[in-house]
Amino acid sequence: MTIQEIHQLFLKCTSISIDTRKIQPNSLFVSIKGEKFDANTFAKEALEKGAQYVIIDNADFYIDDRTILVKDSLKALQDLAKYHRQYLKLPIIALTGSNGKTTTKELINVVLAKKYKTKATVGNLNNHIGVPLTLLSFDKSTEIGIVEMGANHQKEIEFLCEIAEPDFGYITNFGKAHLEGFGGVEGVIKGKSEMYNFLEFNKKIAFVNLDDSIQEERSRTIERISFSQVDEKASVYIQKVDANPLVSIQFNTVTIHSHLIGLYNANNINAAITIGNYFKISDDEIKDAIESYVPENNRSQLLTKGTNEIILDAYNANP
Repeated sequence: MTIQEIHQLFLKCTSISIDTRKIQPNSLFVSIKGEKFDANTFAKEALEKGAQYVIIDNADFYIDDRTILVKDSLKALQDLAKYHRQYLKLPIIALTGSNGKTTTKELINVVLAKKYKTKATVGNLNNHIGVPLTLLSFDKSTEIGIVEMGANHQKEIEFLCEIAEPDFGYITNFGKAHLEGFGGVEGVIKGKSEMYNFLEFNKKIAFVNLDDSIQEERSRTIERISFSQVDEKASVYIQKVDANPLVSIQFNTVTIHSHLIGLYNANNINAAITIGNYFKISDDEIKDAIESYVPENNRSQLLTKGTNEIILDAYNANP
């Protein structure tokens, strides 16, 4: 069966799943092998729970005409996602970086949702499985897709960009994360910059923090939309940033009072402001969106317990 034929069957489904515990009626279940299990063994259970079709890569588990047999289920998922992305032809913003990806993604989403029907990566499903699932969650009603990309070794961002084919990209920063897989800080810079390589080769657009010398240098050959707290010639000039402990930001004639703690969150907000500005979201709508965003999932949370205030910032995906 060709990927086009599989896509036609996918369009008849309401959702896609790789976990029988989360099967929804009329969904497509993809059997992906893990280190300790073979999801082909769950294909029958998926159909019993309401899946409309199942993709398997082991003929021993073929059931009936609702079973789609492929050579490699993971590759089929990735190929299906790429085909679906090309089928929809919607603008996609991709972001990566060592820190701040998920918070920045959420901020971009709430800002753009002021004007567009957006869909974004759920949680941090940002790897070689999560990115395809994100792309396959987009549909004809989606006007802008926001895709978070994570990596712990070189060539991973390159691979994810080949699947998602982003029209816009943003790198939050280059930090000391996943050093073993990347082979050091220079490896991190090279690996994350694979997004810039894709954008340059395909003549797409980068959003860039000009105050980050690595971003500024690495993006010089790409069409870029910039922000800065120093350079007044940037696309968006950030006039003032405070954190006491919540971040407030002033740009143009607007002051945003966020629910995010710490100066390290300022550029996450600045990126969302810049992207919103590019997509013609008004300053007042940007302010309202960012001020309405309350962090969760152990990220930059300010909790009140009795007479005490607790800063909860315990999430860490970087071993």
